[in-house]
Amino acid sequence: MKRTLIHNALIVNEGTTTQGSVVITDQGTIAEVLTHGKPLSAPCDETIDATGCYLLPGVIDDHVHFRDPGLTYKADILSESRAAAAGGVTSIMDMPNTVPQTTTLEALEQKLALLDERCIVNHSCYYGATNDNSADFARLDKNRVCGVKLFMGSSTGNMLVDRLDSLRAVFGGTDLPIAAHCEDTATIRKNTEKYKAQYADEEDVPVGKHPNIRSSAACYASSSLAVRLAREAGARLHLLHLSTAREISLLEAGPVEGKRITGEACVAHLMFSQADYRTLGTLIKCNPAVKNKADRDALRKAVNDEIIDVIATDHAPHLITEKKGGALKAMSGMPMVQFSLISMLQLVNEGVFTIEKIVEKMCHAPARLFHIRQRGFIREGYQADLVLVRPDSPWMLDKSLILSKCGWSPLEGRTFDWHVERTLVNGHTVYDGQQVDETYRGEALTFER
Repeated sequence: MKRTLIHNALIVNEGTTTQGSVVITDQGTIAEVLTHGKPLSAPCDETIDATGCYLLPGVIDDHVHFRDPGLTYKADILSESRAAAAGGVTSIMDMPNTVPQTTTLEALEQKLALLDERCIVNHSCYYGATNDNSADFARLDKNRVCGVKLFMGSSTGNMLVDRLDSLRAVFGGTDLPIAAHCEDTATIRKNTEKYKAQYADEEDVPVGKHPNIRSSAACYASSSLAVRLAREAGARLHLLHLSTAREISLLEAGPVEGKRITGEACVAHLMFSQADYRTLGTLIKCNPAVKNKADRDALRKAVNDEIIDVIATDHAPHLITEKKGGALKAMSGMPMVQFSLISMLQLVNEGVFTIEKIVEKMCHAPARLFHIRQRGFIREGYQADLVLVRPDSPWMLDKSLILSKCGWSPLEGRTFDWHVERTLVNGHTVYDGQQVDETYRGEALTFER
């Protein structure tokens, strides 16, 4: 059995940062974690010198839209998993608003087969809830499907579940995590009509009004309803892409284990605020909207206070031509998976988070929340999903570096001080700091439930 030594790294794992080395096998597992002077048990065949680098568990992104099948003109599983690998993301969970939607058992099997066939990193996908398919939930394989996706507000793909009886059937129909997009459609429609009238003489409502249309009130009305219904049913609710300070009051502080209601913050809502529409315009238009600085700062604090459990991307690529217009016409969503880790590490440099906190929220907590088998930690016997990152290596994000098929990023022109040096998926180097190995295929995630 071939043994590879990742030598002399700063290992960030389970709340500590410790100088050490890790041995991985050619079967894709971690054989030894060598810290505090622990010696090698046997010689190694290959050594990767990690001096000056931090070794982290691979990022687990519980919220991506890889657009495959049916929307592959803007993204596909191969292109977006290539971007993920280059960003230190070793596992993804894909969303169901594709064509066809992943809302039938047949479509689910087709999606899982596509992921097996095309995805460079490890993978699973959600089953999409509709107004009338909750009877399917009992037939889902809990070891293969990460959760049920519920749109409680219309967004890309028109999968809105808007009848109270249907919502109760969803919440009462499964023990799987119910990952909910929460925005109240009636509030959004009322706000839309208000701003369409106000800007009737213009081609579109200015994008800076997007957070006024998809407002904090719209988010809270829907999120609070989801929490109420989940508590009534004893369901396992995961509130996606929280964007407001008020929604944080719906969550409790503490470790993710044992929580029935958890929350996710996305990179965009932790980085940007309403002021950024002036310079970035529709490039940062997403649903729910990026809101004001007070909301952003409250989300950051909730991450540090163990109230928000997970940091993800909601990676949602569109062609740049689809981002033309304003608050109503430009499509919502942005590609973030390639640069999510380095963006959060940049916030470490700014004193917003610690590196241990980033690893907790992007690696450990998703593994715990979804009960992923033997991933998300640097532990002996676990899968060798790892990323080496080097600090103090300034570089500017140029369009030529973007691997997502859409070919743009709202982060273009920014300078980052961290560089992804190597990404390993199941012990295999899928990214060497320059190129992605597009021949490799990740494994299907297994959930211990």
